[in-house]
Amino acid sequence: MIGDAHIDTLSELMRRELPFGQRNNKTHVDLPRILQAGVQLQVCALFTMPDVSRSVQLLQILKQVAFAQQQFQLNKDKVVHAVRRGQVQNLEPGKLTVLLSIEGGGALAGDLDILDIFFRLGVRGLTLTWNHRNELADGVGDPLAKGGLTGFGQSVVKRLEELGMAVDVSHLSEAGFWDVMQTAQGPVIASHSNAKALCGHPRNLTDAQLQAIGERAGFVGLNFLPAFLDDGGSASIEHIVRHAVHIAGIAGVETIGFGSDFDGIGSVPAGVNDVLSFQQVVDALAQEFSPQEMELIQGKNLQRVLASVLPE
Repeated sequence: MIGDAHIDTLSELMRRELPFGQRNNKTHVDLPRILQAGVQLQVCALFTMPDVSRSVQLLQILKQVAFAQQQFQLNKDKVVHAVRRGQVQNLEPGKLTVLLSIEGGGALAGDLDILDIFFRLGVRGLTLTWNHRNELADGVGDPLAKGGLTGFGQSVVKRLEELGMAVDVSHLSEAGFWDVMQTAQGPVIASHSNAKALCGHPRNLTDAQLQAIGERAGFVGLNFLPAFLDDGGSASIEHIVRHAVHIAGIAGVETIGFGSDFDGIGSVPAGVNDVLSFQQVVDALAQEFSPQEMELIQGKNLQRVLASVLPE
């Protein structure tokens, strides 16, 4: 079993007017290939650029939710849209279990009630910021922005936990990260971030951040973007392995998994073409980790943390 905490495929398919259920050569992922790759648990991000008004962001995300639900219904014999704990704990053989998450809290338009609406529509996670400041917090994209969570951001984190939705700290400023760790009571996830000790990109996490996530029984998804894997901007599968080994040493092997960022990244490491390359990544990781540890990394860690968050 393979689990992945972050792909942008549904947003990309909607933009390109392509169906999820048919193989194509324009995206990293589609339903036939993801099933062939052995992925059984997938978090699909819904994303819109935050350079438009909040009302437009909200409208675009609502349209993506509708598109996702349509695609799941069209492929209901192969897809489970998970909204409850049991659906994650007990994956249906031969099917893809999918959770929806929103990437960027700007889509809430500054209104906490919108979060409850998204929950009722089947969304089960929120990346608090993208790279830039919104009503919740500062993102990592502005090096001069040092702000943490706003009062509204604190309310959102608390409400996420009350509802049973994952708190995702990828893209969040470091000050915001530490505010989340003080505000949240349960585990948090960094769905698609790597280790800053190995690659200094602002999107990566310091050892102190990694340790804090591990101590909270959270989750860190390895991102496949070369710029997040190596300071030189080019990378191979071996770089993914190095980040995995480092994060395991800091946060514990129980914290690591995949957050490939497929269809949200413009380039991939050497040896990775699309979702079908997961086997090559798994084979490389297996040279450094035991079979029991590989089960955790491949999907059990993500399954555990999602099951601990979702409502009954």
